[in-house]
Amino acid sequence: MIKKIIAFSIIISATFLNFSCKNEVLPKPSSYLRLDYPEAKYMSFENECPYTFEMNSDAIIKKETDCGFTITYPKMKATIYLTYKPVTKNINELLRDAQKLTYEHVIKADDILEQPYLNSDKKVYGMFYQVEGNAATNAQFYATDSTKNFITASVYFYAKPNYDSIMPAASYIQNDMRRLMETLKWK
Repeated sequence: MIKKIIAFSIIISATFLNFSCKNEVLPKPSSYLRLDYPEAKYMSFENECPYTFEMNSDAIIKKETDCGFTITYPKMKATIYLTYKPVTKNINELLRDAQKLTYEHVIKADDILEQPYLNSDKKVYGMFYQVEGNAATNAQFYATDSTKNFITASVYFYAKPNYDSIMPAASYIQNDMRRLMETLKWK
């Protein structure tokens, strides 16, 4: 009986020694999906409307109504909606509507950064809004010459708003929207 107890104790001890001598197990660090997009190449977009601009050559542009356009990014499942309105002594109303559209996202947004844009040479004045958080849109802008022309633009993704997940695509398209705004010319 004592021999069985000693043999059992040796087997248990050997088992513990065998498994306890391994290296310490460390958890793997979190991994993140890396989304790289090609460097943007811009082309001039001419049309019969009273304005022109530069846009990403990888995007698809489609005319809607009254000099409004949709600029689609199929790989990113996103669309920029560009709306044109003539100014007919209603500049204050147009400005109020553009600002109201942006601030409707304040419920879901963590922060809204306003970046004024002034180009006196081209007579383009406006505001670029960068919306952070899980809002429906991550970027919007309006631009005007304050006498004849008024344009608004906003980007929407065809996905549930999750700021962390769409951040690379949102940053890429925000750069395109800034380029569009900065190259805007009135005819």
